Amino acid sequence: MSNAFPLLQHKRIVVIGGTSGLGLSAVRAFLAAGAQVVSVGLGPPATSTIPRSGGDSSTRRERINELPSSVRVILGDATKADTAAKAISECVSVFGGFDGLYHVAGGSGRRWGDGSLHEITDEGWRLTLELNLTSVFYSNRAAACQFLAQKTAGSILNLTSVLAWSPEPHYFATQAYAAAKSAIIGLTKSCAARYAPEGIRFNALAPGLTNTPMAQRVVNDPQIMGFIRQKQPLDGGRIGESSDLDAAAVYFMSDNSRFTTGQVLAVDGGWSVSEGKFPPIPSAGVSLITGPVNRERPERGVGALKAPGSKKKPKSSLR
Repeated sequence: MSNAFPLLQHKRIVVIGGTSGLGLSAVRAFLAAGAQVVSVGLGPPATSTIPRSGGDSSTRRERINELPSSVRVILGDATKADTAAKAISECVSVFGGFDGLYHVAGGSGRRWGDGSLHEITDEGWRLTLELNLTSVFYSNRAAACQFLAQKTAGSILNLTSVLAWSPEPHYFATQAYAAAKSAIIGLTKSCAARYAPEGIRFNALAPGLTNTPMAQRVVNDPQIMGFIRQKQPLDGGRIGESSDLDAAAVYFMSDNSRFTTGQVLAVDGGWSVSEGKFPPIPSAGVSLITGPVNRERPERGVGALKAPGSKKKPKSSLR
């Protein structure tokens, strides 16, 4: 991305879920466009030179590789109510203000019991919504409160999914996840209407299947990847890359989007307007969704289905 005319010059942005996958790619794009960034994640980025804030208020420098001092990394769990508020406070303290929030953190709940409706455990439902929806509520509320306190306009960008309105029942039948991503759209549009008079914009990006650390189980499944090449036919038919969303994220964080709110932009390679081709119908006694009859359900998509009754508490995952 050229910085001849930096679109984000003087912008101070917080990215929730900014240390891996889609979030880390966006952080790099924001920096290239002239922004100062606070990035929140469960662990430090794989490659960067980063001033990093830990769980306490002390700040220390950790050299990892190459990002400049115009980014701070805070280690934190997006499902905790105070994580986003602390990151925004850090942004104001270090960079002198706050102009935008990009919430990326979320992920599959299969390992906690998400799946088809009749199979979803109570825990799977609760933890999947906590990870993908409650975390967005926390970050959006913190950002709106800060903009109102500053008496300034601002931009809030959320990450939803094409599965919110374009379901795929064979390989991606996770109804709690779809419900959470649909609710993000409702929250985004409702808040856009409420806060437009204050100049606070709310928009959302909806990726298709994207090649992130969380997608490796799918990436390594030739059958699903064959389906994806037809379901996402743009650019020769392929899985998305994190960088495919960067230009859109920069736009929504920039003043170029100052007249845009309440919108959901699908960056999905054609997923939502294309038909995928499924493999031949299997022999009798086998279901495309559930696998061999009367046998344990095979793993599908991103993450494995964990048996009901698991008590493991999730932390926010990065795409």
